[in-house]
Amino acid sequence: MSDITLILLGAGSASRFSLPPKKQWLWIEEQPLWLKVTNDFQKIHDFRNTIIVSSRDDINSMSNFITHDFVEGGNSRQQSLKNALKEVKTPYVLVSDIARCCLDEAMIKRVISAKKNRSCVVPTLKMVDTLYFENSPINREATKIIQTPQLSDTQTLKEALASNQEFTDDSSALASMGGEIIFVEGSVKAHKLTTVEDLSKMNCLKAPSQRALTGFGIDIHPFEEGKQMVLCGVDIDSPFGFKAHSDGDVAIHALIDALLGASGLGDIGEFYPDTSDEFKGADSRELLLDTVQRLKDLGYVIGNVDLAIIAQTPRLLKYKKDMRFKLANLLNLRPNLVNIKATTAEKLGWIGRKEGVAVEAVATLYYYDWTKNENYHN
Repeated sequence: MSDITLILLGAGSASRFSLPPKKQWLWIEEQPLWLKVTNDFQKIHDFRNTIIVSSRDDINSMSNFITHDFVEGGNSRQQSLKNALKEVKTPYVLVSDIARCCLDEAMIKRVISAKKNRSCVVPTLKMVDTLYFENSPINREATKIIQTPQLSDTQTLKEALASNQEFTDDSSALASMGGEIIFVEGSVKAHKLTTVEDLSKMNCLKAPSQRALTGFGIDIHPFEEGKQMVLCGVDIDSPFGFKAHSDGDVAIHALIDALLGASGLGDIGEFYPDTSDEFKGADSRELLLDTVQRLKDLGYVIGNVDLAIIAQTPRLLKYKKDMRFKLANLLNLRPNLVNIKATTAEKLGWIGRKEGVAVEAVATLYYYDWTKNENYHN
């Protein structure tokens, strides 16, 4: 059994990466980047355990894909690593950044085979350009470009990071306390994805799948006297609204469920529970905008939506166009990609008795195609 735990760091905000999705959520064929990197590492070595470090929101989404251990990151790379090390039980730990996403199997095996007690194994590249420090040239033969993954003695790394000093990588921390640093040959393939321009250097990354993802949503609300009725974000002239924890916009609630269903993220109750005071009386338009941003962050693009509103009362024909354009604006879609249908229940059942309204929604998503970004081809 392996004596190494793999830690993959991906809790950063990616502030320098200027595409709609977070870089760890760029889709590579049919898997997000963070999952591709995880799977590629596991093909190279049978690690005792794998720990993925990310933000709380991302962990909730990542846990729908695999059952590995997840750890919430901190405000810095170092704090994120310290959080993960608390869960490590093996004598050695291999630490890498998810953004260093094109793996060189030979390099990783060189790192692993050089492991040694109380040490850190570091892949490096030689500097080939002339270097200046401030206004003076320095000897480039005495410099190295440091890469990840880095393999460390777990206990030694924990001790090194126990101080308040901030380090840029694992080897710097171990070197500060006299630990042995073992250098092995790195790889030009192990380029770190930092900006959009870096994508053109990532030959290992294949374009996202063109698969269409479809989700279905349904919601039902009874009437409540004396409350403003809102459907699709449009105020409806009616003596009653909807009994609900929020404003009761049953159409938007169904739509949110359809969008979450297409992305495989769950349902509206998981994100905006009706047991939370945070969402008491909430404007459903704000919940929809939050959902749209969440999908964008995770690399999804909305294709089209279709809603069927089942209501005996009120009559909705005159509101349908306003509903279409309101939702199109919220979804950032052309209005023709938002369809609104309204029908009655032919006086059958509780809807036919004018006790409430039901809405069914269907939504289609696609993976964001980062290969069409102009910087990818530069």
